[in-house]
Amino acid sequence: MKCSLDNMDTKTTLNELERQELLETVRKLQSQVADVLSADDFHKIKEILLKAVQTNSLHRDQFGLNPLLFDLQTAVITVEEIGLNRASIISILLHDCVSIGVISIDDVAREFGDDVAHIIRGILRVNELYARNPSIETENFRDLLLSFAEDMRVIFIIIADRVNLMRQIKDRGEIEERTRVATEAAHLYAPLAHKLGLYLIKRELEDLSLKYLEPDVFYMIKEKLNATRAARDLYIANFIAPIEEKLKTTGLKFHIKGRTKSIHSIWQKMKKQKCKFEGIYDLFAIRIILDSELEKEKQDCWQVFSIVTDMYRPNPKRLRDWLSVPKSNGYESLHITVMGPEGKWVEIQIRTERMDEIAERGLAAHWRYKGVKDSGSKLEDWLKDIRSALEHQTDSNEQLMDRFKVDLYSDEVFVFTPKGDLFKLPKGATVLDFAFQIHTNVGAHCTGGKVNGKNVHIRTKLQSGDQVEILTSTKQVPKQDWLNIAITPKARAKIRQSLTEQEMKVSTFAKEMLERKFKNKKIEPEESTMMKLIKKLGYKHVTEFYKAIAEEVLDVNTVIEHYQAMVEREANPNAFSTEVRSADSYVATTPDDHAQGNADVLVLDNNLKGVEYSLAKCCNPIYGDDVFGFVTVNRGIKVHRQDCPNAQLLRERMSYRVLRARWAGKGTKQYPVTLHVVGQDDIGIVNNITSIINKEKNIMLRGISIQSSEDGLFAGTLTVMLDDQNQLNQLIKKIATVKGVKNVTR
Repeated sequence: MKCSLDNMDTKTTLNELERQELLETVRKLQSQVADVLSADDFHKIKEILLKAVQTNSLHRDQFGLNPLLFDLQTAVITVEEIGLNRASIISILLHDCVSIGVISIDDVAREFGDDVAHIIRGILRVNELYARNPSIETENFRDLLLSFAEDMRVIFIIIADRVNLMRQIKDRGEIEERTRVATEAAHLYAPLAHKLGLYLIKRELEDLSLKYLEPDVFYMIKEKLNATRAARDLYIANFIAPIEEKLKTTGLKFHIKGRTKSIHSIWQKMKKQKCKFEGIYDLFAIRIILDSELEKEKQDCWQVFSIVTDMYRPNPKRLRDWLSVPKSNGYESLHITVMGPEGKWVEIQIRTERMDEIAERGLAAHWRYKGVKDSGSKLEDWLKDIRSALEHQTDSNEQLMDRFKVDLYSDEVFVFTPKGDLFKLPKGATVLDFAFQIHTNVGAHCTGGKVNGKNVHIRTKLQSGDQVEILTSTKQVPKQDWLNIAITPKARAKIRQSLTEQEMKVSTFAKEMLERKFKNKKIEPEESTMMKLIKKLGYKHVTEFYKAIAEEVLDVNTVIEHYQAMVEREANPNAFSTEVRSADSYVATTPDDHAQGNADVLVLDNNLKGVEYSLAKCCNPIYGDDVFGFVTVNRGIKVHRQDCPNAQLLRERMSYRVLRARWAGKGTKQYPVTLHVVGQDDIGIVNNITSIINKEKNIMLRGISIQSSEDGLFAGTLTVMLDDQNQLNQLIKKIATVKGVKNVTR
């Protein structure tokens, strides 16, 4: 590929410095891929690149970077720091030539193989989306993320491309462009590198982003690190010395490295701990790297762990065991934080040479080792989850970006089924997430679970090592509040899909019922008139209108009456005087005769005969509550509390079907009531609450669900059976007196 560069067009003309850099980059690349690219490959690539130069179609980008040199540099990064293969390297070098028409994608497939053509299609797709400026506020951004998830090699290539760009833009282009590129690197490319195990690249992207976005902070920390380097190096040497001496006596082959934390991670600690640079003590980590045989790796690592913790006091809360269960990106290591001299905490990472290369270079390094279980399938599962979530996503694009980033950065928890099958979930996943992870139908019918044999709510967060059994019911269906419980993209996508399907079923049923009524009356409704009527009735969306019909908030016969009145008025506008009300005014101003003082009152009594009534489940009224009745079409009268969430809607839209109601006599049955309790998460507080309920005469505890939170509070619900409102008020007062209880509401 030592091609002649003299015939380049001025748009891509290299200055002398760039010319020398190009020749050096070509030589470096040739030496690195000599065993991957054949002489024939080199010759074909050279001819295509020369042809591209001669067509005068290659342009420098907005930062003034030459595309030919830039792609060669990106190819070197993918080889040196990621370890990609032949197809990826050729794709990087030729994708620009395909985009400007120097060679067709079909010719690429014929000359270099379908694999190369497939990767180039992915790269061009990403470039096409970038040409549309896909900020997170645009729909194109969702398509961009979806493109990322199509092929893992495309992700590797665009990460290498972004690293190359970030290294070169310090004094180039407009500040707005540098800011955009740096922001994307921090919010998208660094998390992607993290997920793929490219920790060195992730660290570099974060540091460079901070350098461009907050230069004052970056250089302040850099200068302080340089100023304290000598003292830090001395501390590390003194800390390592006794460990090194002890390990040599065991006969283990090893070497030890001390590493300062990245500038970005130090800045994050300063912000989180709200302190100055001097207040950050764990500025470095020690890495003990063993030269072990594959079958003895775990044994040797745990032996080193034992030696280190015998010498320095460990912090058990900071133990991270990724030997027993590696991360999905193949990362294996044993982390422990110990108390070193001068009372400073020091993080120690124990791993083998093989594990260290995987930690530095990510998944690509993992594939090169034989005899090691491949992690590629785990990454493919992750990509499938991302694709599924994106394809069914209904969140805003900002929420989408947050969800995507959370899923990339999230730590993992490992839980087991009762049969011992292992499942991986992001940190913070709930019983509901686990149910959907097993199967969509299991998730859709989930009512709760058993964690380590104990019954728990669907919102219970899972911890690594939990054994989880899912409880289901055929009567259970996904609910709207499940979206506040589930965090995994798969679960959220399936819940939204189910809610949409439920709404469609309800709307379809109501629509068919309305059409059948119209047909019985031999009326052929016009769509335009129906839309006007729906708007006049106060519904913004058709689905809301049909939902009201299905829930009997809106009567079908009344709808037909309004429709006929509207049709008649439109046909004979002059036949109506100003004193005659139109359909819309009729709906808005029909007087509530039942609300008048002399109107009939529904007297709720156990001896009431000839009137079918029942208590509404939306507000669960009990004896003594202020109530009203609502006449339904075929389910008699529903009794609601005056403060029912649906009360205002019923009065505004169907006031002529509202009845005054009052209780008579004495309540002779018990009613279910749910209480919401919030309080301090102290030992014994739940027992104190239940003890009060158990001591009350004629009050029975039917159910309890309590959830603790990280802020030291608990929130829960109590379902009790009691006689009347007076008994309820007394119970609420007594629970409120329990020490630690902050709030009790019905």
